[in-house]
Amino acid sequence: MSMPKPQSFRNHASVDPPFHFVAMAALFLNLIFGIILLFLSARSQLMLTLWIVTLSVVLLITFFKSRMYPLKVQDRIIRLEERLRMDALLPEPLRKRIPELTEDQLIGLRFASDDELPSLVELTLDKHLDRKQIKERIQNWRPDHYRI
Repeated sequence: MSMPKPQSFRNHASVDPPFHFVAMAALFLNLIFGIILLFLSARSQLMLTLWIVTLSVVLLITFFKSRMYPLKVQDRIIRLEERLRMDALLPEPLRKRIPELTEDQLIGLRFASDDELPSLVELTLDKHLDRKQIKERIQNWRPDHYRI
């Protein structure tokens, strides 16, 4: 089995081509087609065309929500996992400050190696770094190959 490609700030986001490009494009085209039909349809077909546009909007909403729900659950799991990891790795003064970290910061810190975590947590708390700023400062990337 081949080794996964090492992760970094530049390549850690994952894209699922069938989901992000095929399904999303088809749903947007479906909505556009429905709107075009709405303007071109005769009065007798107006209700049917309105129904097509309504279903197109509902399908798009369902598509995006089906992506967002598992990501939110995963973010909650990451938050818990990182709090447990920090509780084990941080010195006492920083351990007491773990509750000050936001969910966004915890998600960014998950990529930091165990060695650089304490200094990065301290910097994050002192400078109120956001997720992107945290990830840009990571020197030894801890990969997450299981992100949805």
